Amino acid sequence: MSKYKLLMLTTLIISGCSICYELIISALSSYLKGDSVWQYSVTIGIYMSAMGLGSYISKFLKNNLFNWFVVVEIGVGVLGGLSSLVLFLANIYLVCYQIVMYFEILVIGIFVGMEIPILTRIIENDENNLRVTISSIFSFDYIGGLIGSIAFPLLLLPHLGYFCTAFLVGSLNLIVSLIIVIKYKNHISHYLTFLYLAIIILIGMLIGTIFSENISKFVEDGLYRDKIIFMKQSKYQHIVLTKHRDDLRLFINGNVQFSSVDEYRYHEALVHLAMSKASKTENILILGGGDGLAAREIFKYNVKNLTLVDLDSEIIKVCSENKDIVELNKNSLTDPRIHIINEDAYQFLQETNLKFDVIIVDLPDPNSEILNKLYTNIFYRLCKNVLETSGMMVVQSTSPYYAANSFWCINKTIESEGFNVLPYHLEIPSFGDWGFNLASLKEFDKSFDFKVNTKYLSNDNVEALFFFHKDEQPNTDIEINSLSKPILLNYYLKSEKNWR
Repeated sequence: MSKYKLLMLTTLIISGCSICYELIISALSSYLKGDSVWQYSVTIGIYMSAMGLGSYISKFLKNNLFNWFVVVEIGVGVLGGLSSLVLFLANIYLVCYQIVMYFEILVIGIFVGMEIPILTRIIENDENNLRVTISSIFSFDYIGGLIGSIAFPLLLLPHLGYFCTAFLVGSLNLIVSLIIVIKYKNHISHYLTFLYLAIIILIGMLIGTIFSENISKFVEDGLYRDKIIFMKQSKYQHIVLTKHRDDLRLFINGNVQFSSVDEYRYHEALVHLAMSKASKTENILILGGGDGLAAREIFKYNVKNLTLVDLDSEIIKVCSENKDIVELNKNSLTDPRIHIINEDAYQFLQETNLKFDVIIVDLPDPNSEILNKLYTNIFYRLCKNVLETSGMMVVQSTSPYYAANSFWCINKTIESEGFNVLPYHLEIPSFGDWGFNLASLKEFDKSFDFKVNTKYLSNDNVEALFFFHKDEQPNTDIEINSLSKPILLNYYLKSEKNWR
């Protein structure tokens, strides 16, 4: 076995790379197309089946096993290294993204499935000890898989992004092929051909790694209407800022969070109905709202303490340092009255002993399992526990036109926890028809008296916010969203497919 120790060790790298390709395709497809459950499930299913097919194909390779092993490693390195680039381009220029995605998974999976059987036969043909060979190879294989599955979410994606990660992992496969060519050149026919081929492709991958940020910016420009002025992959999400004349837009994971042209409509509706109805406005809680725009509206009142809970410290940094956003949010994130906590909103509500006069729930739409948790009956029960008896709560609730079932599911779920709930909505040009749910443990009416400066809301037009047309009503019996049965996620993903 000593003769093939280096070959055995390469299994560690190979397995780690394999897991990374699977995660890259799944995560990127979730980012580009949504529905993470479907994307991960399909990727894993096709990938595992393709590996089985590759393993079966390998039995027909009887001679020149070292040559075949090098071919497989070069093939995996090229296909895996280009995987992010190919998927991005397919999403921009082709209508058949899913076909490209499935083909990519299938081909990479077949190559990966051939690796271990070929390697096993190389060592077995010489050592003639199947028990030791199999146990050693699979030990390295499983450990490598663990390393790859940990490195991808903790190190690679947050710090390098999709493009650099794919190029870097592809480079590792090519380095493996180069090591094998050099170390075992006596076993490889056409040695120089493989050597030069591996070196040339490796150089190309390394160039891609070095210039990945430039490539990423160039490609992502095709996803956005306006010029990208900032782009960052944080630990939790992909942040993009675009600007065209006076229109500044923030995107998170490809979804627009605000447009500077009309964001005031959204944030006035989000904040002022709750604030004007609250008996006190001294201690306020915002869940989400890392852009500081809701905070800007809140500081129009006599507020003593504002607690803002947003998971991602990077979005806080961007929106408190970028001059365009700072101008828009009026430096609200650096106001001495604000206390920013970078923590999961659900966890914060579980742990805090504080009580609040008003709770503003300004979270992203429930388009994933993680976000769906923040729209469940248990989440609103936690909100109820930290809300003063006479306090008010408002929840951004998606669109009653584009996602009617989702909107009314949120409404019904809040109501199930003992809240009196008033649904309302308005037209926001960059979003369309958008809805909110105002809630309180006490009964309240639809009369409002706004005493702060606003650009859109007035005592005259507020009544129109409570009228819903026939096509904004749910088209089925709506269920309550819970942790054990995330029905809201199904409602939302179904509506998302209809309007994409």
